[in-house]
Amino acid sequence: MQISLAVLFMLLYITTISAQYSGNGYGGNGYGGNGYNRGGMNQMGQGMGQGSEPEKPKEIPVEVTVAKVMEEMKPAVNLDELQVIAISNVLKESIRTQGILLKQDYSQEDQIKNFEALSETTDRKINQFLSNEQKEKYLVFKEGMKKQKKSKEKSKEKSKSKPKDK
Repeated sequence: MQISLAVLFMLLYITTISAQYSGNGYGGNGYGGNGYNRGGMNQMGQGMGQGSEPEKPKEIPVEVTVAKVMEEMKPAVNLDELQVIAISNVLKESIRTQGILLKQDYSQEDQIKNFEALSETTDRKINQFLSNEQKEKYLVFKEGMKKQKKSKEKSKEKSKSKPKDK
């Protein structure tokens, strides 16, 4: 049960990272795409006409999120390059499935069950690529991710509950 909760927290952590980065305004809003090119008035007019629709924030690609997780996981679990590739593919699939689950109209209870099942499946797939020693390190890594998430939540709660001095 703890393992599945740890993986659930890890997946939620990944989603949180993805959500935080998706709203930062850097997703393709540079000067090249807004119509201020050297192409003249025609391009400028087209670029400005497109701006009338509200543009929804672009999501961070799954690959970027997985790369950030693998950056921490590789040294912590002592993965070789083949394991990095295999586990990256498992995490990409898991995150994509998680995105699909989030878009579905499930009750909160069903959503939790679905995420727990996804977490267990992801864990099983990852463990297939690990040695016994690495499996132990993986459990420690997940616990660290879980504690890191809890400490971030606590610091957010403290900052919200503190009265601001004027």
